[in-house]
Amino acid sequence: MKSNITLALACSAAFLAQAGISSYLPAVPAIAQTLAAAEDYVALALAVYLVGMALPMLLWGSLGERFGRKPVLLAALAVYALASAAIPSAFNTESFLALRLLQGLGAGGVSVMARVLVRDSFSGALLAKGLSWLGMTFVVALGIAQFVGSLLQVAFGWKSIFYTLAIGAISLMAVLQRVVFSTPAKASSSACAWRIYTAIVRHPPFLHAALAGGLGYGVIIAFNTCAPLILQGHFQWSAAEYGWLGWPISGAYLAGALMVNRFVAHTGRLTMMSAGVAFMLLGTAILLLSSVFASGLAVLLWLPYCLAVLGQSMSYPISLSLANDESPVSGSYAMALSGFMHQMMAAMIGAVASLLVSQQAWPLALMCVALAGGAFVCVVRCRSDQNALRKISSI
Repeated sequence: MKSNITLALACSAAFLAQAGISSYLPAVPAIAQTLAAAEDYVALALAVYLVGMALPMLLWGSLGERFGRKPVLLAALAVYALASAAIPSAFNTESFLALRLLQGLGAGGVSVMARVLVRDSFSGALLAKGLSWLGMTFVVALGIAQFVGSLLQVAFGWKSIFYTLAIGAISLMAVLQRVVFSTPAKASSSACAWRIYTAIVRHPPFLHAALAGGLGYGVIIAFNTCAPLILQGHFQWSAAEYGWLGWPISGAYLAGALMVNRFVAHTGRLTMMSAGVAFMLLGTAILLLSSVFASGLAVLLWLPYCLAVLGQSMSYPISLSLANDESPVSGSYAMALSGFMHQMMAAMIGAVASLLVSQQAWPLALMCVALAGGAFVCVVRCRSDQNALRKISSI
C-alpha cells in the first residue's frame, strides 16, 4: 500500500516536470508575438528548459542522499513553482528564456526525485514495471498537457499555462507535507560524489543502457522542437488543432507503457527493449520517406511519429531499470546520473533541432532516423554486456 502511494506521488511529480516541456508548445506563435521575437528564437525555450533540467541533476541526486527524498523534492517543487509563476511577467525573449532555465532547474530535481522514489520501492522487473507507470505519466504530460495547454491558450492566453503549472506544484507540495517516506540505507559518504558518478559512467553495462534511453528520448525532443512550425506553419494548423495531436501521441505512449507493465516480467527486459527500438526505427524511417515523397500529407508525418513514440515508451523504462541494476554503486546516484545524461542529450538534441526548424519536415526526419539508429547500436551493446556478465558469473 505504501509503495502504491509513493508511486502515485512520484508520477504526479514526473507529470509536472514533463508538463513544462509540452504544455506551452501550442502557444509558441502567441508567445513569439507577445515578445516580438522570431518563432525559432522562442523555440529555444525547449532546449533551455532541458539544459536547466540537466545541469543540477547530479547535485539533486547527491542532496537526496544527504538530506533525504522529501526535503529535496519540496525544494525542487518550490523552485519550479516560483519560476512558473514568474514566466508570464517576462518582458522580452531573454527574460523569458532565463526564467525557463530556472523552471528547468526545479524540474530537474523533481524528475530525479520521482525516479529515486520508484527506485527505492522496486527492483528488477518490478522496477521496470514501476518506471513504466512513470512512462504513462510522461505520456499524459507529453500529450494531454499539450492539449490542455492549447485549451488554456485559446481561453485565457498563454500566461495561464504557466500559472496553472505553478498552482500544480504548490498543490503537490501541500500533499507531500502529509506523507512520510521510508528512508533507505544511505550509501557510504566517505567517497566523493563526483568519484562515484565517474565510477558509474565508466561502467559499460550502465553506460550503454543509459545511452539507449537517451537517444530514444531525443527523437521525442527533436519532434517537439520542430513540429509546431511544420504543422502550424506549412500545414496551417491552429493552436487547438495542434493540441488535439496530443491525444494520438498519448495513446501511442500509453500503449507501449502498458505493454511493458504487462509483459516485461515474462518476455525479459532485453527482448522488449529490442522490440521497442525496432518500432522506433520503423516509425522514423517511414517519417523520412513520407517527408520526401508525400510532404503534403500531415497524417504521414504525425502517424509514423506515433509509432516511434510507441517504441520509445517500451524501451525507455527498461533502459532506466537496466542502467540502475547494473550500476556498481547503490543509492540514488545511478538514477540521478542517467537523468543527467538524458537531459543533457535532450538539450543538445533540442538545440540542434532548433537550428533545423523550418516548414520542411525532412531535416527533422533525418535526425530522428539517426537517433533511432544510435539507440539500436546501444541495445546491441547491452546484449553483449549481458552475455559477458553471464559468462563471468558462470565461472
